[in-house]
Amino acid sequence: MALSRIATVDTPFQRVEIWKSETQAEFRVAGAIHAWWQRDRFLTGLAWDNLAAAALLRPAGPPRSVLMLGLAGGTAFRALRHLMPEVELVAVDIDSAIIDLAREHMHLDETGIEIHLGDAYEWLRRNKRRFDVVIDDVYLAGKTDVFRPQAWDPRHLQTLRRAIAPGGLLAANLVTGEGHRTMQSHSRRVLKEAFPIVRSVTTPQSLNETLVAGEAVLSGNALKPWEGAFPQRRDRALWDILRVRKL
Repeated sequence: MALSRIATVDTPFQRVEIWKSETQAEFRVAGAIHAWWQRDRFLTGLAWDNLAAAALLRPAGPPRSVLMLGLAGGTAFRALRHLMPEVELVAVDIDSAIIDLAREHMHLDETGIEIHLGDAYEWLRRNKRRFDVVIDDVYLAGKTDVFRPQAWDPRHLQTLRRAIAPGGLLAANLVTGEGHRTMQSHSRRVLKEAFPIVRSVTTPQSLNETLVAGEAVLSGNALKPWEGAFPQRRDRALWDILRVRKL
């Protein structure tokens, strides 16, 4: 069923177009899909699949806790909740308005996320907890594109590492393509200098990659057993085309 735009909402941080059908919802920001929900499916063929898969590459087994910096509509967390009903999901987002929109249009509260409102990096600097997986998906909306508000310098990376439990993983979503290659190259270099293993998770339809870093990171073979957890054939097909490679 085709989507139609039902509203455009200006939050303090971005202009959000809300597109819906009876079974699906999308938030579009700066010309890109910013969050996605579908009643009967969990995967998209886009960046959120990479993030969900990245969280499952921990050698010690499925994570017991995952921190997401930058939640928006909670698309990746919805997939993780489906795969791991008992996992602790914690998220920080600066835009309370988009969280409210996700509650209204994407059933966000059903995912069971502990949500903190505020600047994700400031929250992280005060944080004392540790998580099996920390996902950095902090992007802000510019006039024509999204951008990362902070480059990864050693101090920022150390703040992220303090939140990772022993044997845990750091995952970072990166937009790729024109206008983003400098940040992508910089992030790859910083992570490779800081961690013994860095892998890239991609899917063919997405202009994103997720970098996964740790003392050890499983290969793509670790994703195969999870494919059968998706009831819809389309989700299983999208899971099967995820690619994991070592940098």
